[in-house]
Amino acid sequence: MKRFLDRLEALGNRLPDPLVLFALMALAVVLASALLAGTQVTHPGTGAPTLVQSLVTAPSVRRMFTEAVKNFAGFPPLGTVLVAVMGIGLADRTGLVAAVLGGLVRSLPRRWLTLALLFAGVNSSIAADAGFVVLVPLGAALYAGAGRHPLAGLTVAYAAVSGGYGANVLVTALDPLLAGLTQAAAQLIDPALLVPATCNWWFNAVSVVLLCAVGTVVAERTEASFGPWAGSVVVDEGPRPALGLPAIVFVAWLGVVAALVGTGVLRADDGGFGPLYDAVVVLVAIGAALPALAFGIGNGRIRSSSDLATLLAEATAGMGGYIVLAFAAAQFVAWFAWSNLGIVLAVTGADLVRPLGLGPEPLLLVMVLVSGVVNLLIASASAKWAILAPVFVPMLLLLGVSPAETQAAYRVGDAVTNVLTPLLPYVPIVLVAARRYVPGAGLGTVLAAQVPYAVAFGVAWTALLLGWVAMGWSLGPGA
Repeated sequence: MKRFLDRLEALGNRLPDPLVLFALMALAVVLASALLAGTQVTHPGTGAPTLVQSLVTAPSVRRMFTEAVKNFAGFPPLGTVLVAVMGIGLADRTGLVAAVLGGLVRSLPRRWLTLALLFAGVNSSIAADAGFVVLVPLGAALYAGAGRHPLAGLTVAYAAVSGGYGANVLVTALDPLLAGLTQAAAQLIDPALLVPATCNWWFNAVSVVLLCAVGTVVAERTEASFGPWAGSVVVDEGPRPALGLPAIVFVAWLGVVAALVGTGVLRADDGGFGPLYDAVVVLVAIGAALPALAFGIGNGRIRSSSDLATLLAEATAGMGGYIVLAFAAAQFVAWFAWSNLGIVLAVTGADLVRPLGLGPEPLLLVMVLVSGVVNLLIASASAKWAILAPVFVPMLLLLGVSPAETQAAYRVGDAVTNVLTPLLPYVPIVLVAARRYVPGAGLGTVLAAQVPYAVAFGVAWTALLLGWVAMGWSLGPGA
């Protein structure tokens, strides 16, 4: 396992940064469009012939320059992600997320410690880095304080935060990001098709229950492998942050949302919930920001409007890398659409697969496997999906698989192999926490312990998805 992980790390380190990767992919699209220019398929939506358009022409090159800003500003995930991050980021900066996660784990009886860690870790994706920074070290400390091996607690927390990434009882900033890319890809086939941020919500929420149950079983069966723990750690039992007022504010906001829905403000004229689904990103951002404001005022981090503005700026400043990446990704997605390569590849791929008579379940299983393998080398969820979605979403759509189902399969594969890749940016944090208790712990020590979780999560979560689709259930509102 250690040799495998070392080789995987070396291979992954040879890959360029996602920004450069998108630039190379965009260049590849230009070259492929020139080589395949004139290749024709029948558009499945209109029935009209669709040809690959060469981008190596004067009008196309002119369009690349004149519409670059338009491509960036219209990049589907950009605005929704930044809006969500302002609210969720404020909750993170004021310490509310850490207080809630820590309070949840500490408040439950010791016999429920593993389950509490799993539940908090899986749902920590509401603020992506909080789980790695707070829960992984906390899990190790709490296990040690309970006389259990700290590496077992660290492993449980890391498996939940990393391997359960994407499952959540709430809509997170990742949902609109992925849905925007999914919608752009699906519209290559059907320009009227919409993919809301809530398209996987119900499936994600049920997945939390499944992963907590499976993780608990794996933890109980593997803890003995860490051996006895002879050390001792005193877990901090000092004053806990007051969460009463933020909780009241949050419940009050839920009441406001319920009133807006009940009075028809967030309902369509025919009574449908379309406006509510469209507003979910803003509602989530406000629902995170208001309790964070109350918490920040209470703990002194927000004493004036200037403090509030500073925290909001800090929250969005962390998205600078994403914004730069989004510019490159936006050009790649736009050029791919202009060239018609996406439609041609989707139709050609569907024509090759259709005679096999495969139903949605085998196709989704392939999507899970592809996603999981690619994830071992490219850690960024948005970067992978921006590359995979324009090909797989339209191709599977032509084979009867909805965009929401394809996206869900991608999320399962993307999550379960997170715990195995040494290229995840938070691996150094995990290593530092592990070496606090076991000085000789290395990368192989940490990641090899995750193999049982990766296998169990992968099998159970994939089975849930395939069973869900086989039953014909909707994956989420608007799916």
